[in-house]
Amino acid sequence: MSSGIFGRSTSGNYRQIPVNEYSDDSSDEGDDFIQQSIKSQQQQLQDQDQGLEMLSQSAMRLNQMSLNIHEELGYQNDMLDNMETDLDKATDNLDMLTLKTKEMIQKAGGKQNFLVILGLTGVVVVLLFLVMYT
Repeated sequence: MSSGIFGRSTSGNYRQIPVNEYSDDSSDEGDDFIQQSIKSQQQQLQDQDQGLEMLSQSAMRLNQMSLNIHEELGYQNDMLDNMETDLDKATDNLDMLTLKTKEMIQKAGGKQNFLVILGLTGVVVVLLFLVMYT
């Protein structure tokens, strides 16, 4: 009537097939199959455990690398902040020096006197060059 453990009755409900209808003389083969299935499942579990262990180790390495990167970025941010502070100080000093130079040029008589002084300084440099190499 049916090839499984449960047979179908005429009323549409399932009924249990007696063991002697289902059993065959290959119970040793069934035990071997069950043992092989258990061993296969145990091997699969071991393989999964090894895979999970490798994944765990990779995650720990990534964690350590990310902590090292975070630390390095912190150092570099500090260096950039210090460099920005130094640059701001240098810019302020340069602005102050430029302002003082403009004030000195105005006190000395403006751009004309500055250009005369610059020209005479150039003449002195040329004369010194000629005296030294002649």
